[in-house]
Amino acid sequence: MAATKLASCIFCKIIQGEIPSFKLIETELSFAFLDIGPISRGHAMVISSPNNHAAKMHELPDEYLADALPVAKKIAIALGSENYNILQNNGALAHQVVNHVHFHVIPKPNTEEGLVIGWPTKEMSKEELQVVYDELKEKL
Repeated sequence: MAATKLASCIFCKIIQGEIPSFKLIETELSFAFLDIGPISRGHAMVISSPNNHAAKMHELPDEYLADALPVAKKIAIALGSENYNILQNNGALAHQVVNHVHFHVIPKPNTEEGLVIGWPTKEMSKEELQVVYDELKEKL
């Protein structure tokens, strides 16, 4: 369940103005600002705001998610980078550092800058895929 604000959360402090930021866009449900540790020029963050702290995406009400991606899109367009990543992590094993729902907008202007991703694929038989499919379809 999402809490209103979390006093110890760095992103909640940014939203409240307790920590300064380079705010780009603020809506009723989202807050976007430049990342202070960018991996490329213009790297920005879009976070759920202002009154809904949730650590993981599945804990956040849908209306916040519906607001976040159009904000990310506006930033991507403003950056003018033909190539970019939208990154969202959930949990420490998935490389989430700040436990507040956030999306990274990361321009990829060339091969030296931006996000570098390794994608170690797993081979699965059609039978194994069918089992996964059946499990998911039953839950959806």
